[in-house]
Amino acid sequence: MAITPPRKKVLAVVLAGGEGKRLMPLTADRAKPAVPFGGIYRLIDFALSNVVNSGYLKVVVLTQYKSHSLDRHVTTTWRMSNLLGNYVTPVPAQQRVGKRWYLGSADAIFQSLNLLTDEQPDIVVVVGADHVYRMDFSQMVADHVESGAGCTVAAIRQPIGLADQFGVIDVDPASPQKIRAFLEKPTDPVGLPDSPDEVLASMGNYVFTADALVDAVTRDADREQSKHDMGGDIVPWFVDKSESAVYDYKDNEVPGATDRDRGYWRDVGTMRSYYDAHKDLVSPLPVFNLYNKAWPIYTSYGPHPPAKLVEGASGAGVSTFNSILSPGVVVTGGTVNQSVLSPAVWVKDGAEVSDSVLMDGVWIGEGAVVRNAIIDKGVVVPPGVQIGVDHEADRARGFVVDEGLTVLAKQQSVPED
Repeated sequence: MAITPPRKKVLAVVLAGGEGKRLMPLTADRAKPAVPFGGIYRLIDFALSNVVNSGYLKVVVLTQYKSHSLDRHVTTTWRMSNLLGNYVTPVPAQQRVGKRWYLGSADAIFQSLNLLTDEQPDIVVVVGADHVYRMDFSQMVADHVESGAGCTVAAIRQPIGLADQFGVIDVDPASPQKIRAFLEKPTDPVGLPDSPDEVLASMGNYVFTADALVDAVTRDADREQSKHDMGGDIVPWFVDKSESAVYDYKDNEVPGATDRDRGYWRDVGTMRSYYDAHKDLVSPLPVFNLYNKAWPIYTSYGPHPPAKLVEGASGAGVSTFNSILSPGVVVTGGTVNQSVLSPAVWVKDGAEVSDSVLMDGVWIGEGAVVRNAIIDKGVVVPPGVQIGVDHEADRARGFVVDEGLTVLAKQQSVPED
């Protein structure tokens, strides 16, 4: 009788210490993984949902930069069964190896090796916390175990002309799963053996054999010239030892995926990419489908009532299309087009909101106009004020104008016209 081999014990590590400078002012008061997205979510909800949907229920979240709202969200939303020994827990920088903060993603894991000592996993799944996508990591883990590699890097195919924007994985033509070199933003990359016009770009997700990871980050900690980065230092170390493999994201089959949103992945590291990812949500056939019940994105958005659309005091009706209206949203006689409205947003009589992202509790006064804007929590737009219509006027009022978008910080004051 065949004996079933024991299941590998897996610990998931979510790297959530990112500062997100390019998303200022949205990151002025919070870490990048805590930035709201899609109305009711935080960016970290996508990484955590992928991990738990993959069946990995022991998860640590390494935090550092302005982590209060992130820690609060994780601890109040992501609760597992203590009876079964499952958990999702934030772990702040602890200065266990000296009076210093994390020097990079690899150093974050090195300073947190006590977590691996306590859990004693066979496999460690390491993921970033600020990308929008769906992925079944169990398939990647299975490929990693079968390959015998110490490190496996998840990669997504990108046009070769965009190679200088990514960390690119150069594969061995004779063995396409094996990494021959890891190239940081190359200007003259070689295309894939089966697709010369494409390259494999690192997604910032990794699977490690636990002992190999411990050895790698420990050695890296002693290298003065290292930047202590997972992609820039740890992966090349495994490549040099011929112990690295690549996992092609196109091979990942997520339950419930449609032909339109299969393989979707967005790095929302800039204001424009953050905005464009929202636009992907609101089309009639969304490029990223939030309504996949077979692979849900989990979150918590508080005790809000259903969204409500009612005529205004003047008797004017509501006009809205191609938009997301979260619980607690009230539109009274206003117009909402091509926009994402987070919980408890109010749009008053005669106001217009178009091509915009409004976060929790934003209040748009009577007759106000908001176009091509991202407005953070708690902002009050007085009646008749226009935002995103005249960029010079926006700058004069102290608003950020970035790549054609007007961005208001959390609770930023908006002067009356």
